Amino acid sequence: MARTPRGDAAAKVLGAAGQLFYNRGIHAVGVDTVAAEAGTTKTALYGNFGSKDGLVTAYLRARDQRWQQQIDQITATHSSPRARILAVFDAYEAWSSDTFRGCAFLNAAAEFPDPDHPVREVVRHHKETVRSYLQAQLRRLGDDAGAATADRLMLLLEGSIAMSMVSSDRQPLREARDLADALLGPVDPGAANHSGT
Repeated sequence: MARTPRGDAAAKVLGAAGQLFYNRGIHAVGVDTVAAEAGTTKTALYGNFGSKDGLVTAYLRARDQRWQQQIDQITATHSSPRARILAVFDAYEAWSSDTFRGCAFLNAAAEFPDPDHPVREVVRHHKETVRSYLQAQLRRLGDDAGAATADRLMLLLEGSIAMSMVSSDRQPLREARDLADALLGPVDPGAANHSGT
């Protein structure tokens, strides 16, 4: 059973691990480095997370929770399903930065090739959550091919993230949003009256 670390010390470790793992790569960063950056000991780190794999899993789960908060904000801020779908693309761009290294979840999956590894389970959960959200909004739009369209939207999202990382440019994310907008078809004049909730 996975541990659920609590307290300020665990939060500091997760914060340090998040920056180090994302910026340098998971396998390139040892627990000694994470502990030193967090101002704690390796013993305390293991006490909270059990192992480096446990720490990596916790780091990804924390990132997934932040994304869930973003989805909640999108849902609260945008009333129409179409606007919510396009806001997901906007959120992906907002999460990029000058030091953008791509998707943390895909980066982690590349470093853990075993499909049964707990890290891969977290990655699959995250991606399926995003896809499910898109599909739910497509259903509200009346898209009879919601599953297929959700798959296409995911391809646009994931492909644009990869291209943005390679090019160090946010333009692919913007172009993916434009393509998603076109994929959704003409704007329904009654969309403003459709709450999507």
